[in-house]
Amino acid sequence: QVQLVESGGGLVQAGDSLRLSCAASGGTFSSYAMGWFRQAPGKEREFVADIRWSYTITRYADAVKGRFTISRDNAKNTVYLQMNSLKPEDTAVYYCAAGQTPTNRVRDYTYWGQGTQVTVSS
Repeated sequence: QVQLVESGGGLVQAGDSLRLSCAASGGTFSSYAMGWFRQAPGKEREFVADIRWSYTITRYADAVKGRFTISRDNAKNTVYLQMNSLKPEDTAVYYCAAGQTPTNRVRDYTYWGQGTQVTVSS
């Protein structure tokens, strides 16, 4: 059983940056693909980025490509989401997730964190 705890959310202005962290425990972190998703009020949870077991293979949603960077530190059992040039439409609860297969689909991830709120004011 893997436990995931996100941190780093907050209230920022448009154009600012934030770095989210997701600390994992209870499993072999390096064996999991990790993803970041977000959910805005009244909307479905959507894919943001994922990273495979290796450090070099990543994927991004078009809405964040070029602004967000996902990375992982297997020695620290932590995955990060560096968010630059934030926009009001990035406002959402951000979740990290762990799964066996790198994918952009919510249903393919087994373990989820509790989420961290990111609010971007204009």
